[in-house]
Amino acid sequence: MDRLASITAFVRVIENDGFAAAGRRLNVSKGTLSTQVQALENALGVRLLNRTTRRIGLTDAGREYYERCVQILNDLQEADEAAAEQHGTPRGQLRIYCHENIARLFTPVITEFLTRHPEAAVDLRTGFTMVDLVQERFDLAITPHEATDAILVRRHIGRLSRIACASPRYLEKHPAPRTPADLAGHNCLRHVSNIPAQDEWRFEDPAGELVMARVSGSLITTSVETLYAAAEAGVGLVMACPILIPDLLASRALVPILPDYRVEGVELNAYYPHRRHLSAKVRVFIDLLVAVCREQERSSGVRDC
Repeated sequence: MDRLASITAFVRVIENDGFAAAGRRLNVSKGTLSTQVQALENALGVRLLNRTTRRIGLTDAGREYYERCVQILNDLQEADEAAAEQHGTPRGQLRIYCHENIARLFTPVITEFLTRHPEAAVDLRTGFTMVDLVQERFDLAITPHEATDAILVRRHIGRLSRIACASPRYLEKHPAPRTPADLAGHNCLRHVSNIPAQDEWRFEDPAGELVMARVSGSLITTSVETLYAAAEAGVGLVMACPILIPDLLASRALVPILPDYRVEGVELNAYYPHRRHLSAKVRVFIDLLVAVCREQERSSGVRDC
């Protein structure tokens, strides 16, 4: 019996809640996994899993053994990554979780990473709320929000600049605001995840003083796609990250307003579980992300990315 293969099979079956799903993940047959787990149970002389036609579950002995096996596999992965780090070559799958609304930012970064490092692979997942990186087995999370988990290491990536903008169609029917105070008379489309609160937009005036404007409007959404589409259609004004809508700005489907007022940006951070050795794939990907962000900052002529 290949003990390591059997332990891996056992852990992946539990993580994926079944033999079929684990087999798809490992690219092996359900029968092969079943044989490996059975061989492990025979070698130990205990039953690890309770099997029914609909689901599997851990026995008491299986639960304790599972926790130890997870630690063994994590230690082995860390040892492999530490060895690979000596050569500085990213290898293996990099699992990334990022906020749904900034996912498009990663397209050029992932493309560049995979092109430069053919021995690496990327599994990118997106969502609107922070996940448990350790439990979900993610190597890295990138989000505009602050993570509160004390075991995570934070690295600042940059700040996403934002601008207030409107479509020419909207401005044909409404006078362009000249100061943030004028926003009270406009339909302001709001993103529910904005920082600060969705009903307050923050600016810096020409003298560098903070100016806060209370806003309201006919649309609040978690979807930036819906937000930008409504703004493009002339429904109202919107706060937008230029890095996420270069096509709309280039075509002038949306145009900046309030040019004398700088909008407060959004901080972008990378989080990863604390380990004695940071793997080459995580380190290199973060470095590349920072470099791309800084390049976009230089090309856009703004202080943020």
